Amino acid sequence: MSTPGEKGNEAWPLWEVFIRANRGLSHVHAGSLHAPTKRWPCATRAICTLAATRASQSGWFPPPRSPQATPIRRVCSSSRQRARTTGTLCTTRLPRGEAPVSAETAIDTGHGDVSAHGDVSVDELRLAEELPGAGAVATADVAEYALRLGDDSLILSQQLGWWVAKAPELEEDMALSNITLDLLGHARALLHYAGTATGRSEDDLAFWRDEPEFRNCWLVEQPNGHFGDTIARQFIFSAYQAELYKTLLGSSDPSLQAIAGKAEREVRYHLDHAVQWILRLAGGTEESRGKILVSLHDLWPYVEELFEDDELTSRLDGVAAQPSTLRAGFDRTVATVFAEAAIEVPEVKPAYARGRSGIHSTLLGHLLTEMQWLPRRNPGAKW
Repeated sequence: MSTPGEKGNEAWPLWEVFIRANRGLSHVHAGSLHAPTKRWPCATRAICTLAATRASQSGWFPPPRSPQATPIRRVCSSSRQRARTTGTLCTTRLPRGEAPVSAETAIDTGHGDVSAHGDVSVDELRLAEELPGAGAVATADVAEYALRLGDDSLILSQQLGWWVAKAPELEEDMALSNITLDLLGHARALLHYAGTATGRSEDDLAFWRDEPEFRNCWLVEQPNGHFGDTIARQFIFSAYQAELYKTLLGSSDPSLQAIAGKAEREVRYHLDHAVQWILRLAGGTEESRGKILVSLHDLWPYVEELFEDDELTSRLDGVAAQPSTLRAGFDRTVATVFAEAAIEVPEVKPAYARGRSGIHSTLLGHLLTEMQWLPRRNPGAKW
């Protein structure tokens, strides 16, 4: 068997090996090695002996009787078979020192031969090309508008990520995770488009702006609270987004139209999920009904901001969705759901919310501190 470099430019691809002590614990990187194919287990013996030795020294599990591992090539992960790239997945299961799955099997992501993904490092330019609406350059006004929509989705996805492994049931863990990834995908596409006006990437916009530079609405800043609070917030926002993206399907801006084409289908699921929970909680026990009513009442003051027109949206007539025109569809959705759940629309005074102008509640600062600390702690770090 040849080794790298023996046949001119032909070289074996690099594989990563991960181990974990037990199910539910985090994988730990044990090392990397070159091997010709994903189905060639023999080359993993040396690296996995080292991995098992490290694990044994740490008190994780005894040395393996038959040290083997499954080489897993770095591949781009996807959620619900969507063409959305979110990062890299490199994992090898080696529970309690035993050979994991078949030592001749690698994870198949459903995208064909993993070798087609090329080098271990993820090419940012190739990933950018996969975004809906990629390739165009936004004007200053369109970039500001895309920034608003992207910030809404980014902040809410950050909020919902907290619920992973904390939801009331396993299926809800998966549902909220999927919604989180959908919103993150929307944010990435919109922030990428917004950044074309100034030459900044979506990561620059997400991690290197301070509170006054964010343009998200106040609704998405509101804390997760209990599960009913999260569902009420999600219902309001999804009902708004459903009308927003439906309108943007007719935008004269091709990039916004493309982003809306993908997002509109996903938001319909978000809305259906929230509606089902509103009905379930309102029609459940006395406690669950009381809590969802309080949640809706507490969040309703932030509804008005979603439908306020301003100079920017007026200048972008035909490009942007005029917020005030979305209110009628939103009200119809709310009326239908509330009628079935026997809920009255809360009569509350609107909050003095000015998120579109960069004026935010104190909640956003705490959220950004958590979201941005890693890239700011390690500037320029790359996977």
